[in-house]
Amino acid sequence: MLRTLFSPRLVGLHLLVVGVLVSFFVLGRWQLGEFESSGMPKAAADPAPVAVTELAKLDGHTGSDVAGRLVTAQGTFDADRQLLVADREADVSAPGGRVASGRGFWLLTPLRLADGTIIPIVRGWVPSATDPAVAVPQGTVTVTGRLRPAEQTDAVQRTGALPAGQVATVSTSELINLWTDGKLRSGFVVATAQEPAATAKPVAVPAPTVGSGLTWRNLAYAAQWWIFAAFAVFMWYHFVRDALRRSREERAAGGAASGSADERAQGPAQGPADGPAPVADIV
Repeated sequence: MLRTLFSPRLVGLHLLVVGVLVSFFVLGRWQLGEFESSGMPKAAADPAPVAVTELAKLDGHTGSDVAGRLVTAQGTFDADRQLLVADREADVSAPGGRVASGRGFWLLTPLRLADGTIIPIVRGWVPSATDPAVAVPQGTVTVTGRLRPAEQTDAVQRTGALPAGQVATVSTSELINLWTDGKLRSGFVVATAQEPAATAKPVAVPAPTVGSGLTWRNLAYAAQWWIFAAFAVFMWYHFVRDALRRSREERAAGGAASGSADERAQGPAQGPADGPAPVADIV
C-alpha cells in the first residue's frame, strides 16, 4: 500500500492538494477579515470648526452625532475652579480609573464664554498634580478642540475617595454641582490648540466616525473558499481510494496468473499401468 501511496503520480496529487488547501484557506481567511473590518467605525468627514455654542447645548445632551466635531471657544478660564481628572492617560480613548491608577491627570478647567455660560475644557495632561503646566493662563484665551459627550459617573472603576479638587470622570451631572456660578453647557471639549499656547501635553482625541454595515457578501466568499477546500479533500480521498483498489486488484490478478503457470509447468500426473499382467506361456 505504501508503494502505491508514494508512487510518482500520487505524490504529485498529494502536493497539488496541499497547495490548493493552503491557497483556499488563505483566501477564505482574507475574505473573513474583510467581513470583520466592514463593521468597524470609519472616519467621517471632518467639517471646519464651528462655535461651541452651536453644538454644546444648555440643559441638554451632547449626542454621538456631534462627538469628535471640531469647535472653537473664546473666553476666560476660571483658575479657582480647575479640577484634576485623576488616573488618566494622555488619550481620551484609554481606560481610566483603577486601570490607569497613578498614570497622571487631565486638566479640567471651566471656560466662561462671552454669554456667561461655562464649557468644560480638558486643557491637557500632566504626570503629577504639582507639574508646572497645571497653572491656568490668565486673560482671554481661544481654544480649538473636539467636542465629547459627558462621561457617566460610573464610566470608570474608581480607586476610592479622591482628594479635594480631583474627580474621576468628566460628568455634567457632577460638574453642575461643583460649578454653580454659571450655566453649564453639555459635554466637554478636549483642546487640540490654544492661544496662548498651553504647556501641558495634549490629550489625544479621535476624529468623528460613522458606523458601517457588515458586508455579508465577504462572509459568503469566505465560506465558498472553504467549501472548495473541503471538496478538494473529498476528491483527493476518492482518487487515492481508487488507486489503492486498482493496485489490490492487479496484485490479486497477478497472483492467480502465477499459480496457473506453475501448474502447467508440472505436467500431467503419472498413474498405475493399464491392462492385464502378462501370463507365461503353457508348454
